[in-house]
Amino acid sequence: MSDTPQNLLIRGVNWLGDAIMTLPAIMRLREALPTTRFTLLTDEKLAGLWEHTAHFDHVLTFAKSESPFVIGKRLKPEGFDAALILPNSLRTALEAWHADISRRIGYAGNWRSPLLTHAIAPRPEAIPMHKRVAIDIEFRLINHLQPQTFPATAHHIHQYLHLAQHLGASTQPLAPQLKRTGDVPAFSATKQPRPYIGLIAGAEYGPAKRWPTEYFIETATQLIEQRRAHMLLLGGSGDQDIATEIADALPGDHHTNLTGRTTLPELVTALAACDAVLTNDTGPMHVAAAAGTPVIVPFGSTSPDLTGPGLPDDPNSPHQLLRTIADCSPCFLRKCPIDFRCLKEITPTDTVAAVKRVLDQQA
Repeated sequence: MSDTPQNLLIRGVNWLGDAIMTLPAIMRLREALPTTRFTLLTDEKLAGLWEHTAHFDHVLTFAKSESPFVIGKRLKPEGFDAALILPNSLRTALEAWHADISRRIGYAGNWRSPLLTHAIAPRPEAIPMHKRVAIDIEFRLINHLQPQTFPATAHHIHQYLHLAQHLGASTQPLAPQLKRTGDVPAFSATKQPRPYIGLIAGAEYGPAKRWPTEYFIETATQLIEQRRAHMLLLGGSGDQDIATEIADALPGDHHTNLTGRTTLPELVTALAACDAVLTNDTGPMHVAAAAGTPVIVPFGSTSPDLTGPGLPDDPNSPHQLLRTIADCSPCFLRKCPIDFRCLKEITPTDTVAAVKRVLDQQA
């Protein structure tokens, strides 16, 4: 596409982790279009992620209650000459169509191709994350199949890079990086000695992603005893019960429970202040990695090949991704239909050793 846009709208995705995985595409677009004005349209719940960052010239928000027509009408006076639509929904294509943006680039499918001026075919390497049905799980268990793996090119980072190349961006992947500006408030939630270990024991998607709470407690207890670590419990308001259970089991002078008590910008600051973060496969996992903090992640129902933190297949990755050997993994289900074997078999011994490896690399 030869015409360089001067006023580009990027329609952002609606989940925190996905938003971080779009960053390589944004970064490559910035390289390719240095004089273009970048505006992000994002769900209001994610607006705080972009505070104190340099990725966009302007951020517009919308509420879930707003229709595509209302959003499009609001966008029209902005005079955008191109829109890169990162989500695959019909709704997001309608927004740009109602805004009468002359170039509307997005993936084909979901009945939206007529609304796009450039409907891009899905990448052949893209792997849909279909939830496993019961008969498939039973077949894999009976036949003792190995956990399913995927090539690095299947990672979701590539999905967004592939779209961005239609505006001239390189498709060479790089690690997501939250480029924060100099006015970021300092982290001041605790004055305890380091190391600070972040603990994220919840997962908004569902219980199938949650490593057992008692394993978090055992890991934290060992790290306090062996490394005098201070635990920062982090997460959303829906994670407060789990975090309270963990906090109640730990020495009071070795933990700070911030779960459900931070804004999104404050969460980014807290994660960036940690020396390591032990986390489920969640949005904050991606935020921590993009903020420069090594993460330790037990993977069971999901695949790090598709949605892991950092740069896919990076031999120099600072992160520790602990993969299950359960035959039925990954199932992509919200709730485990059998015995939760995928995450139960990743033990506190495994995670303590992984956290120590991260800390020792920093010494």
